[in-house]
Amino acid sequence: MTKYLISFPASAMNIQAEDLAAVSHDSHEVIREAKQAGVYVFGGGINEATGAVMVNGDGTVKNDTYPQTKHFNGGFCVLELSSREAAIEWAAKLAKACRCAQELREFGFDPES
Repeated sequence: MTKYLISFPASAMNIQAEDLAAVSHDSHEVIREAKQAGVYVFGGGINEATGAVMVNGDGTVKNDTYPQTKHFNGGFCVLELSSREAAIEWAAKLAKACRCAQELREFGFDPES
């Protein structure tokens, strides 16, 4: 089984305020389906109220981030699935529920996890 990251940036959710409740309901329904199917690992949204920090190997902390991820936000979930085709099917379900395209990435295999 392979773990897949399905995600979207906050700016991709260009929906009307009156549709938020339906989007929330529909997306949570897909997550409940993933949990019931036993493929859900973890999910959520990035808390933009808490800024990112850089933690160095010596433990020092700096209020900064990598330039390419300075505006990282949005929602994501990690699912453990048998194939890329299955991951695409789940990403399509989430895209429909969230009313925005989803990015799909595969985690590399770690023999110790």
